[in-house]
Amino acid sequence: MKKITAYLSNHIIATSVIFLWIKTVIVTLLCFDLTIVSWLDIVLLIISPIGTLMLIIGISFLFSKRVHPISLIVIYVLVTGLLYANLLYYRFYIDFVTVSVLLQLSNVGGLGPSTVELLSPFDVLIFIDIFIIGFLVFIMRKKRKQIIMPGKRKYALSGLGMIAITIGIGVIQHPYLLETEYDREQLVESLGLYNYQLVNMIYGVKAPIEKVLSDEADAKAVNTNIQTHATEPTDTFGIAKGKNVILISLESTQNFVINETVNGEEITPFLNDLIKDSFYFSNIYDQTAQGKTSDAEFMVDTGLYPLPSGSVFVRRPENEFQSLPLILKENADYKAYTFHGNDAEFWNRDQMYRTLGYDHFYSKKNYDITEENSINYGIKDIPFFEQSMDELSELHKPYMAKFITLSNHFPFLLDEKDQMIEPANTKVDVVNRYITTVRYEDAALKRFFELLKEKGMYKDTLFVIYGDHYGISKKYEAGVHELLGQDNTALNHLGLQQVPLIIHMPGQEGRIVDTIGGEIDIRATLLHLLGIPNDHYVSLSKNLFTRDNDKPVIFRDGGMVTSDYAYLDNVCYDRNSKQTVDSKKCSPYLDLVRKELQISDSIIMGDLFRFLNEER
Repeated sequence: MKKITAYLSNHIIATSVIFLWIKTVIVTLLCFDLTIVSWLDIVLLIISPIGTLMLIIGISFLFSKRVHPISLIVIYVLVTGLLYANLLYYRFYIDFVTVSVLLQLSNVGGLGPSTVELLSPFDVLIFIDIFIIGFLVFIMRKKRKQIIMPGKRKYALSGLGMIAITIGIGVIQHPYLLETEYDREQLVESLGLYNYQLVNMIYGVKAPIEKVLSDEADAKAVNTNIQTHATEPTDTFGIAKGKNVILISLESTQNFVINETVNGEEITPFLNDLIKDSFYFSNIYDQTAQGKTSDAEFMVDTGLYPLPSGSVFVRRPENEFQSLPLILKENADYKAYTFHGNDAEFWNRDQMYRTLGYDHFYSKKNYDITEENSINYGIKDIPFFEQSMDELSELHKPYMAKFITLSNHFPFLLDEKDQMIEPANTKVDVVNRYITTVRYEDAALKRFFELLKEKGMYKDTLFVIYGDHYGISKKYEAGVHELLGQDNTALNHLGLQQVPLIIHMPGQEGRIVDTIGGEIDIRATLLHLLGIPNDHYVSLSKNLFTRDNDKPVIFRDGGMVTSDYAYLDNVCYDRNSKQTVDSKKCSPYLDLVRKELQISDSIIMGDLFRFLNEER
């Protein structure tokens, strides 16, 4: 043992790199659900961390005359922390940490119930090697011996060489690799976790420069590339003209709960009844990215896609937009308001709402919140709606009022007295609890509608009710598959990404609209119902009453779905046969996917509306 300890101590730089390399490869292969297509994918996963780890560990000596032990330990701990942060983040979001997320940690949830739910007893194994390296450094310092330093030039060139080989193989396999920063799984799979972080940092540095370099020519080019069409006449155009608009964002609500039962009881009895007298869009997909609820709000308000990294609310709140509130003010003298029982600063809403044209934001400070009427992230939904009524009844008419619910938030905690349905009986507790919080949310909506009717505010209102993003991440989906009696397949996972969209207008006959679409299409659909042509504005939103089912619904990671095909995790599926098919079947759609995402990103990162608004 002494000989082994002495050998490891004398070669502590190599030992550090090897330990981190082995740990990274194990976590990547066992904990990240990456799509392995060929043997080259395995090779890349194995070799990709080596070069970057060599250079990172090399910081402890490459710029000095000796190895600095404290620097070595600090670097080792930081790299381990980055690896673990990605693991925790991936467990819930099935995504990888970006610089933007690290800079807005307060909006991703702190060390509370949400994070604790993601921990595993086996996580301790990720940190054991830190103590081994610390012990080896201690031995060297105790013996007053300097750590052997490798030849700097050879060491640095070897690290850079490994990185170059990794990038070369990755680009040969995937020619669009470095042009699609949004496909983080592909970047991690091809470049490795640490090289991906470096690429993400480069994109982060590029972002502010892009705005400075953008000009009117860029704006005109984008405007030309967006195909705007005159509003197609339908029997629904303008049927809600002049009505008040209430949008309700349902926290973490997925479409599978609609018309579903647990132990013979409906999960959403109120929504099930409401659907009978509403436009129910049964084929709508969650298109949010790392901004989650704020991304859903952004798509509904602007008809643009969220950013691939971070949230537009946090990264671009000073931009100009052609938002719903501004359009409604311009065309019909609406006022716009938002109601949300959380801190005004969360997701930087306070600033972003002013940018988008909202006249007032009723936030946590406007509610009487107590320990009794709050849980998890803020005030419970029933008292939230009840306390909102006094302010709502005094609003300038016509108005657009947006309500953002909170109770159905991971990890789906609810006081026993508020549980109106028995938890489900699957093997996944998170799913079992989810059923109870969705049921409570449904009861809160019923109470809200009752109050509106009591105050005579119901009949002259158009209601837009939508799920903002998934609630059950892939980590817990086995419980949903068990509940629904379905297999755990890629296409069934896709089906669980659907969110409910219900547009209710009192007196209007109900209709199920099975057009395939996404949250981004809510904006064009709402403007259509209000009788405001969408073609006057720059937007990627499509009217769901006329949308072509063969046009792809685009996901922020570069995936897509049409009525016949789906492209998920870089694999093409035939939705009719439910089999994988040659990627060429999906290629025509993917060209449009890249084009639309690039247009949206150019508008946001270049702040191109500052030029486009001048031309209107």
